[in-house]
Amino acid sequence: MMRTVKNSLKLLCGAGMTALWVAGAAHAQAQSSAGSNENLESSPDIVVTAQRRDERAQDVPIAITAFSPERLQQQGITQPQNLQATVPSLVVGNNGNPSREAQSFTIRGQGATFQASPGVVVYLNEVPLPAPISIPQQGGAGNFVDLENVQVLNGPQGTLFGRNTTGGAVLLVPKKPTNDFEGYVQGKFGNYDNKELEGAINIPIVDDKVLLRVAGAYQDRDGYTRDVVWNTDRDNLHWYSGRVGLTLRPTENFENYTMAYGANSRTHGTGTVNTYLNVPGLAATSLVGLPFCVEGPTIPGFSASCDVYRAASAEAAARGPRETAHGTNSFQRTKTWGVSNTSTLNLNEELTLRNIISYQRFKTTYAVDSDGTIFQFDDGDPRSYPAPGVVTLPGDGTPVVYENASPTRLPRDDIKVFTEELQLQGDLFDKQLTFTAGAFYYDQRPAGAQGAGATGFCPALFTGNPLVCGVYDIRYAITNTSKALYAQSTLDLGLVSPALQNLKVTGGIRYTWDRVRGSAALYQVLAPGAFFCFSDNSIATEATGCQFEANLKTKEPTWNIGVDYRFSPELLVYGKISRGYKAGGINANAVFTSTRTFPPEFVTSYEAGFKSDVRLAGMPLRLNGTYYYLTYKGIQRATGDFNPDTFASGARVLSADARIQGVEAEASLRPIPGVEIGGTFSYTDAKYKKYEFVPSSPTQDCTGNVISAPATVNLACIPFQYVSPYIYSFHVSAEQPLGGDLGTLAMFVNYSHTSAQHTAGTSIPGNQPGERLEPFGTLNLSLDWRNVAGSRMDVGFYATNLTNKLYRVSNSNTYNSQLFTATLYGEPRMYGVRLRYSFGR
Repeated sequence: MMRTVKNSLKLLCGAGMTALWVAGAAHAQAQSSAGSNENLESSPDIVVTAQRRDERAQDVPIAITAFSPERLQQQGITQPQNLQATVPSLVVGNNGNPSREAQSFTIRGQGATFQASPGVVVYLNEVPLPAPISIPQQGGAGNFVDLENVQVLNGPQGTLFGRNTTGGAVLLVPKKPTNDFEGYVQGKFGNYDNKELEGAINIPIVDDKVLLRVAGAYQDRDGYTRDVVWNTDRDNLHWYSGRVGLTLRPTENFENYTMAYGANSRTHGTGTVNTYLNVPGLAATSLVGLPFCVEGPTIPGFSASCDVYRAASAEAAARGPRETAHGTNSFQRTKTWGVSNTSTLNLNEELTLRNIISYQRFKTTYAVDSDGTIFQFDDGDPRSYPAPGVVTLPGDGTPVVYENASPTRLPRDDIKVFTEELQLQGDLFDKQLTFTAGAFYYDQRPAGAQGAGATGFCPALFTGNPLVCGVYDIRYAITNTSKALYAQSTLDLGLVSPALQNLKVTGGIRYTWDRVRGSAALYQVLAPGAFFCFSDNSIATEATGCQFEANLKTKEPTWNIGVDYRFSPELLVYGKISRGYKAGGINANAVFTSTRTFPPEFVTSYEAGFKSDVRLAGMPLRLNGTYYYLTYKGIQRATGDFNPDTFASGARVLSADARIQGVEAEASLRPIPGVEIGGTFSYTDAKYKKYEFVPSSPTQDCTGNVISAPATVNLACIPFQYVSPYIYSFHVSAEQPLGGDLGTLAMFVNYSHTSAQHTAGTSIPGNQPGERLEPFGTLNLSLDWRNVAGSRMDVGFYATNLTNKLYRVSNSNTYNSQLFTATLYGEPRMYGVRLRYSFGR
């Protein structure tokens, strides 16, 4: 009751502050001599590069959401997860991965799949960030520091961008050096002992010829999930990053921009929380003749009582969502760095030649307790366990002695990425004919050995026993190479006839050659010179004897055709059809030779929309809307696999077809000077059209029957994975000058809501506990006093998830396969103060 009262008071206070702010601004407006809404300014424009050239976002005939630096700060956007529910049709999540750093983008139902290329590619300075194999993550910490803007493009990309994508692209545009000496220093201090430092300095070394910008950031914050076994906090943050930009302009027609970045992150790992143990399934399961549990008392040397698992579930429920009890000591360490160089040569007033070359490295090592218990259902890279006697079996008191920690000390991912792009841009006939044509090369390959040790599927009584529950190892080395030629052109038909002025036709085409090749091995060391191979349950004399190699080559054309017409300076309408393609990949966990590779995805998108800047009762109103319809074929869906001939367990990637349609809208209204009211909305309707496969184990399908091989399972009726049908947000922004040199007060309040989301890829609803993530909404607040008394100092207060809403962001979906379910919860309320000092210009 008290919590409800407190939350209600917070909301009332927030509403009261908003009302006072708007009233103050309205009073100021009423006293102004203008007295007319005709003097109200429209929403500020953001210059974007969605079409590889600088344009107003309102002039680009595609669905795009752009964030200015001010809006990024006001909304507390410092990592991918913060974009959730702020962009139409965008879902950001872990996609079932037990690492908190696995923040994957899904747009219009298209995203990442285990072991596959991303469906939404993240670019930094026009270069795709590294995409590791073991975790759906792109880049590392600090990507959102000192940015000019962030752009989210919805729909297939490829005829203008480096990598082919089906879902869209996220562009992180860094601030480039300018000809002004200026910079800033910022500090943020908040709850969970949060400490953040950030700064940048811009130096024109030689006026308009040699320009330098250096930026850096640091954050250290305690975690919000307590591990009672290890007496430490999970889900903490500890990272630092830096970026250097250097612009050289030796002549008026040539510019060379080099950007180098680096980041290092070290955390206590992810706080997975156990939510279910499948006790009936455990009672019916055995390992080498040893039952996981028996009803009744524990039988020493044979099996634990099933009450041990029930007690563990009761203890987890009693601890609640912000405490856990891990067996292995989780951690994650990620290092990433890169250098990109962009050369721009103006051949003449109409033609520009650009070359973009880059080299990047990404390395991550992490240990995860996927089940969130002291048992060993699924411990990834368990390098350390509690000392003997620290842990006992729940409800039983039997001491647990862990003697099966993994000796493997390899990174999960250690990759290097090289890209090269040569591009020719043209603006002909007074910009009535524009084009971009180019060639792109992408090469991502291992920079060293990659792999991990693991323990799993271990009966409770034998937890930590290396004779029954030994460590198994996985090694993989996968290289992705992509070559492409692309071109896109836009013609204003006014060039043909003055009557067709402002009617534009766009056409683009791309041809891509992809190759994925590599090797993988999953094995357990039984004795010196004896390696048990999980891929076929054979015995090899060395680890390489368990290795298989695979190679996949594909080549595909993609294209887009569009038309747009500007009826007036205030209204643009457009329509387009585009075809997208995402390469296939290698399945490192295959137990059949036929599943070692998986084929590409294809999408055909039909889209129509408008962008408008009009006046409603004299008030500037910006309203943008889009409708789209997709045919989506060859959808990559990862699931477990089992070979009955060899008794080997692994994984495979299934294929499905679907149709997806939806609407997206963005609006902002400026009723009085300094005040903006706005929001976003999206509705996504996704349905499978075909989803059939031969099951590796008995599976219930849409008929309600349990199907076994060689019969075919039909799952076309299940909800689409990683789609939230309704996503919307509202915001109020207000600024009030204080007069004289006192500065300006600024406030930003936004509420974002995400509807329920299904996360299971191969289960009938109700068969996988927790797979449906409940709907949730978060309220954020930012208050700033800018340029305090003319001092160039800004003082602010920030709060995210102001009402401390408890919500889940991921579910393991392993209740039937690995007999447990664990979940991840979103961030609790975060709040604090920030101080920012700006100098120079």
